[in-house]
This record gives sequence, C-alpha cells and structure tokens, in this order.
Amino acid sequence: MNDILIIIITGFVTGISTVLFGFGGGFIVVPFVYHIETVRQASAGNSMHIAVATSTAVMVFNAGWASFQSWRTGKFAPGTLFPLAGFIAIGSVAGSVLSGFIADTVIRNLFIIYLMITLADCLIRRGFVNRPTARKLSDSTLRLGGVFIGVVATLLGVGGSVMTVPLLRRHGYEMRHCVSAANPLSLPVALCGTVTYSLSGSHLLSSGSYLGFINLKILMLLTVAGFIGMLFTRRYIPAIPDILHARIYVILLFIVLVAITV
Repeated sequence: MNDILIIIITGFVTGISTVLFGFGGGFIVVPFVYHIETVRQASAGNSMHIAVATSTAVMVFNAGWASFQSWRTGKFAPGTLFPLAGFIAIGSVAGSVLSGFIADTVIRNLFIIYLMITLADCLIRRGFVNRPTARKLSDSTLRLGGVFIGVVATLLGVGGSVMTVPLLRRHGYEMRHCVSAANPLSLPVALCGTVTYSLSGSHLLSSGSYLGFINLKILMLLTVAGFIGMLFTRRYIPAIPDILHARIYVILLFIVLVAITV
C-alpha cells in the first residue's frame, strides 16, 4: 500500500514537472523506479533497464498530452521544432539499438555523469539563468546536436528536455518557449525507446506485469497520476517569471542527481 501511494505521488509530481519544465518523466521516474526494482529478485541485474524503459513509456503519454495542449493553445512553434525533431528521431533509433549492448550498471553511471556535466554547464557557463540575445540554431547544431540528443536521451531514458531546454535557452529563448518545445521534441525519444525496450527485454523478464523491460503496473499508476498532475498545474499554478523558472530548473537537476547517486 505504501508503495502504491508513493508511486501515485511520484506520478503527480511528474505531471507537474512535464508542464512546467518539460520533464516528461525521465528525471523523476528513472531514479524512483530504479530504487523500487533493486529490491525485487525477479528484476535483479536489470533494474536500470527497467527504470529507463518504464520512463520512456511514461513520456509517451505525458509528453504527448502536453504537446497536444501546446498545439491547441497556439504555443506550438513549428519553426523551433523542425528539422530538429527529425534529427532527434534518427538519434533515438541509434540509441535504442545501442541500449541492448550496454550493461545495467554502465547506464546508471552514464546517467550520473550526464547529470553532473549538465549541471556544471548550467552553473558555470553564462547564458542559461540570464537569457542571451536570441539567435537561430546553426545547421551543424541542428544535425549533430539533434542526433546526439536522440542517442543520449533514448539510452538514458531522460526524454531530451534536459538537453533541448539548455540548447534553446542558450539561443535566447524564454523558458516557457523552451518547455513548450521540449515536450514534442521528447516524443521521438519516447516512442523509439518504448518499442525497443518492450521487445528487447521479453526473454529476460517472464512476469506478466512486464512488457519487455516496461513495468506495466508502475506505468499505469504513473500515467494516471501524471495526467491529474498536469491538469492541476494548468488550472492552479500560475506562470513562473523567466529567471526564477531557469533557477528552479537547475535545482531540480541537482535533486535528481542526489537521488540517483545515493
């Protein structure tokens, strides 16, 4: 019963973070599911794969619904999304293939290293908290950056918002625009990852509560609670000032780093 309550609370918070920061699930769901699965004998040795797989499945629903809402309210900016989304999709396919050749512990360590690099970049290098002058993304950034985002995000189950938000922010976008773009840009990652993980883990986990590496019970609870959290956020939480929005984003990254490390 306690586990169910914790899952529901986590899903609710994930829904809030999806709307406010573009975190479709990865940075909250991955550490959370990892800690649950480590105590289960049935998933021994695959805890991080299950955490990443369940995270990508959650993002399909959360990021998909948030993207639909952005489109319906006129916040959907095709000029920001394309062709970046296409290159992210290419990288997502590559990341999905690579995931089957990398050990569970290696993925966890990569996740920690990635968080540390992202935090350091946001804190040390100028251009994140204080928004610079707006400029277009170069062709090389769209191509190479998009593929890189797709590979890393799918491999680690973090969606892509942790890279797309800083990328767009450093090119002069307001945080609300960065977040509005982050959710649809996470969809290629979520879809590719979900399909791959649902197939690749089928021969390792025989329990009926899993679809490949995806924990279906946790997925269902997180999705329902996340939907309620997104509705709550849109109705009751006011818009956050731009600089404060950026600072809270950095704080959340640090909290997740501590959670997955400890």
